[in-house]
Amino acid sequence: MNRASFFSPQAGRVIDAPRQTRARFAIGDVVRHRNHDFRGVVFDIDPVFANSEEWYESIPVDVRPKRDQPYYHLLAENEDSSYVAYVSQQNLMDDAEGGPVDHPSVPQLFDAFNNGHYRLRRGLAH
Repeated sequence: MNRASFFSPQAGRVIDAPRQTRARFAIGDVVRHRNHDFRGVVFDIDPVFANSEEWYESIPVDVRPKRDQPYYHLLAENEDSSYVAYVSQQNLMDDAEGGPVDHPSVPQLFDAFNNGHYRLRRGLAH
């Protein structure tokens, strides 16, 4: 398999990854967690797991997701709070609610909300 490397600020190291991984969701998509009651808007995507070993090992083995899949950074919310979440692709699904995410950082990163998707603010796109 053709591989590439990228630097992960979260892990503080270079991560080896397949050259092509298929992200199901895009930056600006509103998604929901399959097993936990929260939803959020995608603001960054890692092609494979790129967080710390400590974070990964803290997930119970019986529910620990595979490393070799996209992981999404979300501005997340539940009934009680807003926070940043890091979630594997296998644990995300489309958000059937279809409404905007009420996270205080959304206006800093995104402009308009339309059809379940936010548009990244001008000047923030790579």
